Amino acid sequence: MSVGQNIPHDSSRGHVTGGSVFIDDRPMMAGEVLVLPVGVPAAAGRLKSIDYSQALKCRGVLAAFTAKDLSHNSWGTIVPEQPILVADKIGHYDEPAVLLVGTDMEDLLRAKKHVQFEIEKENGVFTIDEAIKLDRFIYKANAFKVGDADAAMAKAPHRLKGAFECGGQEHFYLESNACIAYPMEDGQIEVHASSQHPTETQHVVAEALGLSLHEVVCIVKRMGGGFGGKESQAAPFAAMAALVASKMKRPARLCLSKDDDMMMTGKRHPFKNYYEVGFDNDGRILSLKAHLYADGGAYADLSSSILDRAMFHVDGAYYLPAAHIEGAVVRTNLYSNTAFRGFGGPQGTMTIESIIEDMALHLKKDALAIRELNCYQKDHNNVTHYGQALGHNPLPELFADLKKSSDYDKRRQEIDAFNASSKTAVRGLSMTATKFGIAFTARFLNQGNASVNVHKDGTVQVSTGATEMGQGVNTKIQQVVAHAFGIPTHDVKVMATSTEKNHNTSPTAASSGSDINCAAALKAAVGIQKRLAWLFQNILAGTPMNDIAECPPLDESKLKFEEFQFENGLLTHKPSSKSMTWQEAIKQAYFNRLSLGEYAHFKTEGLGFDKKTSQGTPFKYFTNGVAVSEVQVDLFTGEYKVLRTDILMDLGRRINPGIDKGQVTGAFVQGMGWVTSEKLFHNKEGKLLSHSPTTYKIPNVQDTPRVFNVEFIENHENRENVHRSKAVGEPPFLLGISVWTALKDAANAKSKGLISTLKSPATPEEMLMEIARHE
Repeated sequence: MSVGQNIPHDSSRGHVTGGSVFIDDRPMMAGEVLVLPVGVPAAAGRLKSIDYSQALKCRGVLAAFTAKDLSHNSWGTIVPEQPILVADKIGHYDEPAVLLVGTDMEDLLRAKKHVQFEIEKENGVFTIDEAIKLDRFIYKANAFKVGDADAAMAKAPHRLKGAFECGGQEHFYLESNACIAYPMEDGQIEVHASSQHPTETQHVVAEALGLSLHEVVCIVKRMGGGFGGKESQAAPFAAMAALVASKMKRPARLCLSKDDDMMMTGKRHPFKNYYEVGFDNDGRILSLKAHLYADGGAYADLSSSILDRAMFHVDGAYYLPAAHIEGAVVRTNLYSNTAFRGFGGPQGTMTIESIIEDMALHLKKDALAIRELNCYQKDHNNVTHYGQALGHNPLPELFADLKKSSDYDKRRQEIDAFNASSKTAVRGLSMTATKFGIAFTARFLNQGNASVNVHKDGTVQVSTGATEMGQGVNTKIQQVVAHAFGIPTHDVKVMATSTEKNHNTSPTAASSGSDINCAAALKAAVGIQKRLAWLFQNILAGTPMNDIAECPPLDESKLKFEEFQFENGLLTHKPSSKSMTWQEAIKQAYFNRLSLGEYAHFKTEGLGFDKKTSQGTPFKYFTNGVAVSEVQVDLFTGEYKVLRTDILMDLGRRINPGIDKGQVTGAFVQGMGWVTSEKLFHNKEGKLLSHSPTTYKIPNVQDTPRVFNVEFIENHENRENVHRSKAVGEPPFLLGISVWTALKDAANAKSKGLISTLKSPATPEEMLMEIARHE
């Protein structure tokens, strides 16, 4: 049994011994050159000219390339409007415009200072409010409507109106964007990239160089983190390296520094969401009207889909009987914002969680009581504002179980007593939930393929379109295939992802990497299983197999597949209890010329959402969880600590419990960082100032909860996914919101009944100002 076991991550030994090879670990080849992108020193305007003549005279500089050297200079996952290199119009500060090429990075950095730009500057737009005022929109979504929101609002006994703001977030993957392009025969290019989407990287490189897709291969062994930041935005850097390799006929390596990566690439989308909520005396939501505004930055990228998911998740875990949800993406002169773990879901969910805290303060009730009252139920109030029924819904159980196991009621009383007596600190307590829809909201992306090849010694190689960024997708695929064949996991190897082996694949994103690729690999493995079972069925039936006769081709109408079992290295015919070893089965299949390789294509069934009516089934299922966090805030400095967090999640039947627990804890801490310390600072010209570990504060070990409990419920009801498992990548990120709502709860304790205006991230400075506002 491999599925359900704590099999170590397939790269764990390599990571701790230094044996794992990342892009910049690849040995330099003879003649290899380094590539340094140089960005423009302006956020908006026209690039009139670039003078790099003095840079070319510097030691070690071999060449320089600009947009004029590209065959095609626009790309974009949804709207191809973003230049690979600035040719004319400038979108944001530090946008790449020229490539310096040399053999030593220190030489290139010195030469960079001699690049001169002639720019006709324009005033940049840097905030959502400015963009709205100037009518600068990238995308406007169709409204989501359920019930009569206006009529329900008019009849509601209580109404609150306001705006919720949350900031962006840097991905801060340990490995910055990196790629190496190798020129091959006949003008072909092989690109090794740190990319979540090899297919898109292949396409952007081919278009940039004027090649056909079959002339470019993209290979991804692993990434040192991705979190969505390498879903789309790895592609243009690969195109830059490929341009140099193609022009100079030399291998070209482009590995960004952390500073350049942060300045040149997009972040999580900041949102400003205006809302009005109507509710009754008990806190039951009667109507919600909201208009969500996302800051897309300079270009479209994935912003429209990110806004859509925010609108899908504005309900959080709570039933909305009447709602009217609108949304738009604004265009600013900041880096082009992009995918980030949660993909808009956190920004939508956080809005309703903030609203519930305000409702609790208004009604002088505990916020948890309001959450329990509005929570989606099992047999009623279980249809979303876009018309999807929740199916098996464990949310009421999760709330009730965690409330009990975390001693919520007792701790609430203790915290109230502490806040009544303490003169130096204030505490807060809050429980929030995640109800995260699993599937790409663009239906066509919900597909993948896999190849499974069994060798004559019984070992197996598997190739899929999934990319490993540390999340353990390769290990889960390894377990699923080993489980199918009944062999040890160490006899299965998941190979580097390559576009020549797995074509037209979707990005490893939307928490669907394991779902789609495990399912495709299992489907391929079953194809091989059936041929082996057919072979054994014929052996048991006495079918002649010798020098002049062999096992006939598989006839599925005659195969009694359910009678065979693959387990513990044996292929067993259950009715007769007769067995043959895995190795013998492979040997016999080979000599009988039965294929020991299989390709399979998988698509997620049952999806369908009508964007015209904003109704349908965009998700295959939901991953659910709840978290309760307790914080303490210093009243004099605003500094705070997370004293305790308890998490309870439903992940169905977990394929790898250890990896899943790591995903939950890591996602929570990353989410906590977004809502607390990770603040992006820009100067008045739009240049990012917080572009390094010294100026951008991600959580460290001292910031994690002093007490951190993570548990899972047992749930065997998710029949929608491979081995009844549930996706884990993004859903627990949303549980980090509980730290922010706990901070808001703490601020409310000192608010004297005034509704909070706390923004996210709630830095110590924000907390101090929020508390001081009520004194």
